[in-house]
Amino acid sequence: MTQSIQIINQEFRLHPLGGIFWVEKSMLLISDVHLGKVAHFRKFGAAVPQKAIHKNFMLLDEIVSEFQPFQICFLGDLFHSSLNKEWRLFENWVGKTPAEIVLVAGNHDIIAPEKFENLGISIFQELELDGLLLTHHPEEKEGFFNFCGHIHPAIRLKGFGRQRLKLPCFFKKPQQLILPAFGKFTGTFVLEPTKEDEVYAIVEDEIIKV
Repeated sequence: MTQSIQIINQEFRLHPLGGIFWVEKSMLLISDVHLGKVAHFRKFGAAVPQKAIHKNFMLLDEIVSEFQPFQICFLGDLFHSSLNKEWRLFENWVGKTPAEIVLVAGNHDIIAPEKFENLGISIFQELELDGLLLTHHPEEKEGFFNFCGHIHPAIRLKGFGRQRLKLPCFFKKPQQLILPAFGKFTGTFVLEPTKEDEVYAIVEDEIIKV
């Protein structure tokens, strides 16, 4: 179940898979997929199941099918490191995805830009659209609301007794929204909200404001 929020008179739908759909632009925002990370770890002997390689592509298909966006904007760290066999899977995924794809480069995006451009994917260091600043690292710019990733935000909740629960989340500050990592083979970093912040935790297939 998605959660709708309003930012600068625009509607955004937060999805439990970790993406955000910008309704007025028909743009799907996704951050920190880290494609290639499973193959990278398997190459160096980590005991990661082979089927995990396909998980991110299945989830990408799911969220794209739900929103059917005109454009998909990846907010950095689309790939984890250098080229590996997951690049071919990515080529196939791009080929069957009708949406225009753009990439705001992150610190892990070290693959040559020409490889993306050959697939029709434009690369930017940042994007400014209708008062929004789209970046990978959290940034501040006067007059803009910042959408970003990089942090892999999570929130820690306390339950009865000594119960502790750590959940990935969308972390909204007064002028910034940090997306959770979309990739399923990634870690998280717990953030402590202030009174001005809003936190939208991902609980299975729901978004819960906490």
